[in-house]
Amino acid sequence: MVTAMMNPMTATSTTGTNTGMGMPMPTGMAPNMVMVPRCKMKMEKCAGGMKITCTCTDPAACAMMQNLCKMMAGGMVSCCCMMNGMMVCCCNLTMGMCKCEMTTDGCCVTCTSGDAECCKMIQSCCDCMAACMAAGCTCCMTMGGTPVCCC
Repeated sequence: MVTAMMNPMTATSTTGTNTGMGMPMPTGMAPNMVMVPRCKMKMEKCAGGMKITCTCTDPAACAMMQNLCKMMAGGMVSCCCMMNGMMVCCCNLTMGMCKCEMTTDGCCVTCTSGDAECCKMIQSCCDCMAACMAAGCTCCMTMGGTPVCCC
């Protein structure tokens, strides 16, 4: 008796497109993606922590970024700096309270802490990310794991 085996990495389906990960994607379903608008980001130290300002000149991109920020507000704020597709630095701002405020052309996220040591950590993250961006890295800010602003 002959047993036929099928390699799931080479199997294809007539019900949808192949995702390249061995599993076909059902027709009509898109992958879980968010298009994040390109913005300008500025990071600066402030009393008790740091401030991240995201600005967009395009009104549609600005509205999309503000909607993403409103939906994800309250989630953990992280910033990831990348160069040539490789992560250089990732700062999870868990050591402070982060609040998001809308501006006319974007949003401003302020992360602060009343604890002196946590404040030092937040400001060190600010220095690191600002240096990465000055050296040519791109940066993506996420809230609750969802990208909301990239430069």
